[in-house]
Amino acid sequence: MKRDELWEEAARVVRGDVRGLLSVREDLERRWSQPHRGYHDLRHLDEVLRALAELRPSAIENDRDWAGAVLAAWFHDAVYDVETPADNERLSSQLARTALSGSGVDRRVVDLTCSLVEASQTHEVSETTGPQAAFHDADLWILGAPTERFDGYCDDVRREYASVPDDAFATGRSAILRPFLERGSVYRTDHARRRWEASARDNLGRELDRLARRS
Repeated sequence: MKRDELWEEAARVVRGDVRGLLSVREDLERRWSQPHRGYHDLRHLDEVLRALAELRPSAIENDRDWAGAVLAAWFHDAVYDVETPADNERLSSQLARTALSGSGVDRRVVDLTCSLVEASQTHEVSETTGPQAAFHDADLWILGAPTERFDGYCDDVRREYASVPDDAFATGRSAILRPFLERGSVYRTDHARRRWEASARDNLGRELDRLARRS
């Protein structure tokens, strides 16, 4: 399913104001299309949604949790400013709460959506099934992507931070990526570990080696 179809499916589940939710989606599409985005753009949103759909049968049991995960995908990088990256998830969560509550979405779905968005800041999730685990793994699908796509992702992130000198970027980026290799598993769900784990470890190792040569 395409991104707009998944949004419409989620909107039917949450039963909010149809016109209000359409306006929310249009605003989100504008945000995801901002010119300063290199990786965190509509392509990333589509990849997260496709990964969620792949994980849905084994990790998400009910329609409300599925709707919350879909909405979280749409909102999780809605605010993306490389100058203040520590605030992106908090501000994206605030945007989700305001927009969804204002469109009459059930508070339980709003709370779930916001918790998923906020968890994407640290990617620290203990669950191995359910919406938290599924959204965590879908957002990190790119780490286990085919080599060409992963390398393109690395280039896209570097373009977003083009103003940062190579050595500073390499140090900061390594600090973000290395902890994923230090975990027992990059992913939380059984499906993602079977399908994406080995590739993710190969990709991360290769990128960390490249970053080490720049620092």
